[in-house]
Amino acid sequence: MKISLNWLKDYIDLSGIAVSEIADKLTMSGLEVEDVINQNEIYKDFIVGYVKEKKKHPNADKLSLCTVSAGKDDYQVICGAPNVAAEQKVVFAPIGTIIPKGNFKIGKAKIRGVESFGMICSEAELELSEDHSGIMVLTDGVKEGTPITEALNLNDVIFEIGITPNRPDALSHIGVARDLAAIFSLELKIPSIEIKEEAEDVSKYAKVEIIDKINCPRYSSKIVTGVTINDSPEWLKTRLKNIGLRPINNVVDVSNYVMYETGQPLHAFDLDNLNGKKIVVQSTTKETAFVTLDSKERKLPAETLMICDAEKDVAIAGVMGGENSEVGNETKNILIESAYFNPSSVRKTSKIIGLSTEASYRFERGIDPNSTDFSAKRAAKLISELSGGKIAKGIIDAYPDKIERTEVRIRFARVNKILGFEISKDTILEVLKKLGMKTIFESEEELHVSVPTFRPDIEREIDLIEEIARINGYDNIPTQDKISITLDEKIDEAGPIDKIRDISLSLGFFEIINNPLQSEKLSLLTGNPIKILNPQSLDMAFLRTSLIPGGLETISRNIKVGEKNLSLFEIGHVFNKKENNEIKSFDDFSEDNKIIFLISGLTSKKEWNQPEIEVNFYDLKGKLNQFEYNFLLDNVLNDSYYHGGDRIFDYKYVKSYKNTVIGSGGKLKKEVLKQFDIEQDVFCFEYNIELLKQIPGKVKAFKEPNKFPKVYRDFAFIFDKKVKYSDVRMFIKEKGAEILKSVEIFDLFESEKLGEDKKSMAFSLEYYSNERTLTEEEVEKDFTDLISQIEKKFDASLRGN
Repeated sequence: MKISLNWLKDYIDLSGIAVSEIADKLTMSGLEVEDVINQNEIYKDFIVGYVKEKKKHPNADKLSLCTVSAGKDDYQVICGAPNVAAEQKVVFAPIGTIIPKGNFKIGKAKIRGVESFGMICSEAELELSEDHSGIMVLTDGVKEGTPITEALNLNDVIFEIGITPNRPDALSHIGVARDLAAIFSLELKIPSIEIKEEAEDVSKYAKVEIIDKINCPRYSSKIVTGVTINDSPEWLKTRLKNIGLRPINNVVDVSNYVMYETGQPLHAFDLDNLNGKKIVVQSTTKETAFVTLDSKERKLPAETLMICDAEKDVAIAGVMGGENSEVGNETKNILIESAYFNPSSVRKTSKIIGLSTEASYRFERGIDPNSTDFSAKRAAKLISELSGGKIAKGIIDAYPDKIERTEVRIRFARVNKILGFEISKDTILEVLKKLGMKTIFESEEELHVSVPTFRPDIEREIDLIEEIARINGYDNIPTQDKISITLDEKIDEAGPIDKIRDISLSLGFFEIINNPLQSEKLSLLTGNPIKILNPQSLDMAFLRTSLIPGGLETISRNIKVGEKNLSLFEIGHVFNKKENNEIKSFDDFSEDNKIIFLISGLTSKKEWNQPEIEVNFYDLKGKLNQFEYNFLLDNVLNDSYYHGGDRIFDYKYVKSYKNTVIGSGGKLKKEVLKQFDIEQDVFCFEYNIELLKQIPGKVKAFKEPNKFPKVYRDFAFIFDKKVKYSDVRMFIKEKGAEILKSVEIFDLFESEKLGEDKKSMAFSLEYYSNERTLTEEEVEKDFTDLISQIEKKFDASLRGN
């Protein structure tokens, strides 16, 4: 953003304040001055030249050989511009002059065998505009030899300021002047808009209808009749050129001038080209084509906010006007548009059609919705004065739902605590007043202020404290002589998450990262969604309730590009309402940190010696067991299985600890996968990380290996089908001797050969002692006793070899 010092002086008295101090104070207050361009220094060697004679270059068809008078002396200069001609006043750069564009010094040159002793310059080479089509031709009233700084009023200082996205108010000269007024305790002078309205009432010329009130909350308009389109006066041209704009005509130049003055983008319509003398603001219902002012046809998607007349589209709202209603040399009547458009709508349109303008740049960041009428009147006054037009009585101002100022409370004690030093109440009041805040309530302890709508970034008490700190000056914060250092143990909050991530990677999973903002459809899939207040788009209007939808979107994208065998994990926060009522505070919803594992595709591809094998739930379960083993939680959590009855799972697998669910997952239903265009099975499991970290794992302890040998025995019995494995195993452990340490089933078999309603179960028995070597006799005795007891208890029969 280029800001002119001479222009700033229209609103604030900066006399006696050095340029370096202005730049320093602006930077320290958050408006970083990236460059300072002093025109007196840059253009000190440029002078007015007079082209006495123009001849064709003897050795080049496209070059001209000119004789340029610089007052006392004449110079031979070679020029390649197509518009150079004899008897022109031009900008002449003698030998030794440094050209701003490219920062190079003019020297004596020989071009195609002919010497040249200087350069005739274009506006682009002087960095006064982007126009490089030809040389800059001056008016006849200036005398050759006159310094350009005097002839063109190039005695300004230009500040290049980097404006952060949260400060749309600073995208104007008045906005920057307001900050300087607060910093230097000066008075801000806003231009007068006292206008003489001589034409008929504005309602007789046009009317405005807003159909899309969401994306266009306000539309203000003034009418100026009987205008004459001409060049702008030199003062206006100079103002625009100094900040890098190219003057066009008195109407368009005023629109640009007011935008850079107030921050409000304007657009001037040729009123006679508006069918029905009507403006309609509405969004398109289908894809359409529109030719903009730059004569390019733009493809516009449905739901693009447009400015229309009674029959056709005439402008892309907030971006660019149309060729069918532009102001031309024959224009007589002007309709000035000064509107407030929803920043999200303009940002979306600008991005989709790939067109960014000075207007869209401001609308996207949020202009002041309550100053559209001021800017319209300001533009009408200037257009009337510069074009001889008459201003219609009154203003068209469609503003169905007024956007009110925000009220914020600030506590004086809180200011001192946050800043770390005491700042007086009077200083706080003065700073806030200079920044446009209005006092609503004041006491010894606190202050309630009304925040102007041109500061959408100020919403809370801490925002006001930041304003006080930056205007009072960060360099005025007193230094501390002592710094206290605590030697308390540092808790690494990221350590557990890093460990979880490392373990997940070691198990063969690839990490994914998804946006925590989702559409309502995705959020409703797994929970009770929470809508955010100011979403950027409908696809990012709700906080996610689970990591599952994001994971499925990632799987879907991978499958579409041919990657079908997937093992993925994600760590992230999810949000859920505690009740179904409205969110009023942080206590009304929960925020949990979770990890999800997802697998899909094949565990092994088809080879000559093996078939293709698809992943199943047990592949995921095995990975989960390994994951828990790394945290010493194997056999600590309880497993439960549920078949049917779930909205998204065919069957559900739940892990819990002392009746608290730690995680859940399973096989996702086909109808759920269909929403993501996934046709292969997907298995997933989601852990609550915070609950997982609270579970005490097994204590690591050294266990001396057994010094004495183990003895193994196994047997198989034929049981009735109704006999349970767990009952048999428990019976064996109860009846077995002390030396029997382990009982495990290793085979389960059913066959008609065993008999009707019969089954075979085979068990492996492990015998050992930590104190001695067992004898064959004692093992055999216990083994034989168990056989007879099992046969008797369960009416079972021992299977032969």
